Amino acid sequence: MSGGLLATGCTDGAPRQAAPPTPRAGPVHVDPETPAPVETVVATHATVPPLSLRPRTVARLVSGELPEWRGRRVVAGPPRSPDQIGLIRLDQVGPTVNVARVGGRDPIRDDPRAVRLTIVGDLMLTRGVPDPVAALAPLRQRLARADLTVGNLESTLSTDGPAQQGGDSFGASPDLVPVLADAGFDAVSLANNHTGDYGSAALLATVEALAASSVRPFGAGADRRIAGRPAYLSAGGVTFALIGFNAIGETPRATRTTAGALSVRMPPRTGPLNRRDLEHVVNLVRRADARADAVVVLPHWGEQYTHRPEPVQREVARALVRAGADLVVGGHPHWVQGVDEVDGVPVLHSLGNFVFDMDFAPQTMEGVVLETTWWEGELKGLRLQPYRMDPGTFAPRLLRGTSAAGLLADVWAHSTGPFTG
Repeated sequence: MSGGLLATGCTDGAPRQAAPPTPRAGPVHVDPETPAPVETVVATHATVPPLSLRPRTVARLVSGELPEWRGRRVVAGPPRSPDQIGLIRLDQVGPTVNVARVGGRDPIRDDPRAVRLTIVGDLMLTRGVPDPVAALAPLRQRLARADLTVGNLESTLSTDGPAQQGGDSFGASPDLVPVLADAGFDAVSLANNHTGDYGSAALLATVEALAASSVRPFGAGADRRIAGRPAYLSAGGVTFALIGFNAIGETPRATRTTAGALSVRMPPRTGPLNRRDLEHVVNLVRRADARADAVVVLPHWGEQYTHRPEPVQREVARALVRAGADLVVGGHPHWVQGVDEVDGVPVLHSLGNFVFDMDFAPQTMEGVVLETTWWEGELKGLRLQPYRMDPGTFAPRLLRGTSAAGLLADVWAHSTGPFTG
């Protein structure tokens, strides 16, 4: 498993221990007319947007000339609260901090070693979505700029079979495949409760249509072995293994002889936690960890229409991280949920809807794009980009200012450890 975060925090609901006092930054002898040494960066807390600084300001912060800056105390080491600015070594940077841009350059994202992986939430481009191309258009360039982009596709690409969920059966056609590719998607998870909406034949047709394209499917297939096969994607010399599993049901559970989704039975929808299911996925993560530089797990889990994850999700997340997961990104609740940290690994319980015809509540019309930056398989940075879908077209558009801050406040209010706002 790659890397680790600089700060640790409680992720399982237990009371957090008070952190020891953080020392103020001591003086470092730096010429204030030159940029700070490349190994020293200025960082804010994960819940605070990154600063944009001049080289002279950075030099004054590092030298100790500015013990406070714009109401925030300057400390040595990572900032442990939103009211601190931290001075840390570049090699210690992890996703619990936001590194300041200096002279217009981001030391993490603009480094030649940087590989950008973007993940979006629940993606449903049929039923009430009138034009899939138009729905993806506002963020198309942003998704395409990432080295790799991944989403959770909540529909079939075939209606060759009886609808299994009535009006909540989501069936499209293979014509969506080039739409997804043109929007920048490199892979999609099929491990969700709608991949089986038109039966096994349609599920297999969906897998085959994607497998014949540049958009890699994972999380479902003709049997449990195929459904559990990771999608391996490489960019910038880094190989990612993507594994998805469904905990919601409705889509059949893949077995040794029958088609379906890789599944883990667990609350709130599919009974008590099935230890055999979880151990099977844990073993898949272990094997993928031995082959890939980074393992990303996308569970479809939790209760709908709430900001709060189920307690069992944290238990499952701990098992995934122990097995080698470097990032866990959940879906299904249709609302944004919080971020936890498990042994240095971020766990995002839900990114919300990305494109979905759910206009009955404000929370179902908004979400966050997860943008991550990796150096040689180590997760160095994590950014959440808030958006809201347009009424009628369901096209997501990025939010700014107080609208963005309000949406992110829902995320941080339900986060734990170093991601607590």
